[in-house]
Amino acid sequence: MVNLPKYHRIFREMSPLTGMARRLILWTAALLLLSLAQSSQAENLAASEAAKRAAVIAALPSDAAKRVFGQIARPDAGPWRSIGEYAKGCIAGAVQLPADGPTWQVMRPARNRAWGSPLLIAAIERLANSIPAAVGWPGLLVGDLGQPRGGPMVTGHASHQIGLDADIWVMPMPGRRLSTEERDNLAARSVVATNGNNVDPAVWNPSYRKLYETVARMPELARMFVNPAIKRQLCREAGADRDWLRKVRPWFGHDDHFHIRLTCPPGQKSCENQAPPPPGDGCGAELDYWFTKEGRHPKPSPPSAPLLMSQMPAECTAVAAAPPAP
Repeated sequence: MVNLPKYHRIFREMSPLTGMARRLILWTAALLLLSLAQSSQAENLAASEAAKRAAVIAALPSDAAKRVFGQIARPDAGPWRSIGEYAKGCIAGAVQLPADGPTWQVMRPARNRAWGSPLLIAAIERLANSIPAAVGWPGLLVGDLGQPRGGPMVTGHASHQIGLDADIWVMPMPGRRLSTEERDNLAARSVVATNGNNVDPAVWNPSYRKLYETVARMPELARMFVNPAIKRQLCREAGADRDWLRKVRPWFGHDDHFHIRLTCPPGQKSCENQAPPPPGDGCGAELDYWFTKEGRHPKPSPPSAPLLMSQMPAECTAVAAAPPAP
């Protein structure tokens, strides 16, 4: 049984600490309590994901692109090439983000989705290393990047296919190394209020605005996807220099993480960039739409047939068939 009075005494003794230090200690203690008090529930998360994945694979045709790419465990040995579109492509020569760095920890290792282009890996490492000074957090918890050879995923993301997308959790990295079991099962924490209109004042603090602005100013960034309520709050808090808001794009979900997307770099001739965001800070009518009835409850689209390998960029067939890197 968890000794809650013991932790209450610890919290009372933290009063001389700075607000940021207290929040970090509280978060680490809360993480420990969550791990102890909800272990049985947490263990079900990874198991349920694995069961869903197996069921989806079993129902797919043998030439479905997500089945082919979703079952490849290693990258190929070729040079890096990002091929196709963010939501219809693949990557050759992917590299893996190390599970642990001085200022990051990779979450959900069982998914094997910590692969990306060398450009993406370097950008995440630089970003994470800047976080202690820029934001005041110990570091970042990194979510899904992509599969070893990119391509469509069996479950989850529609994009993350060409090694230029990544999800970052909006929770400070704790002051200890999480176990593999914790990384696979710990639930991410939302920073949005339950009504979806605003951020949660019990969670949000100035460090979050610093986090989002730091990311939005990355020179390689094409755009970042955030929950509309988070974009609304950033619009309120931004000062006179608002150009960084242009790349902060509202999208469904994204209340417990944000999604970064990098531009195709020069020389990657098979990589197809997305059109840049429109001019302006995006804080007017286009943001207001997300809080209308139509924006909150769009008409569901009929399910589409799974993309087949024959419908993927031609280079992706060779990438999928290539021998694995040693």
